[in-house]
Amino acid sequence: MTDDMKIVVREALMSTRAVTVCPFHPDVTIRIGDDAAETHASHRLTNIADANWDHDTRLVEMARQLGDCADGVCPKCSEGRR
Repeated sequence: MTDDMKIVVREALMSTRAVTVCPFHPDVTIRIGDDAAETHASHRLTNIADANWDHDTRLVEMARQLGDCADGVCPKCSEGRR
């Protein structure tokens, strides 16, 4: 897998607002949990990358990136509230 595909997948997720970066912790990516945004990101990714990478490889990378995200809230921000 190339770094280019990782960048393209991240851009598709960010541009459709399926994920966002915590404004206080730029190293934390947050999964919004919006199914429509994630579907839109998948379609956008297909349109951008269809000729470059096969479908299954794209979906695996998208699932990996979504799995690496925090769910709904930044865990670092949540720690400070306790």
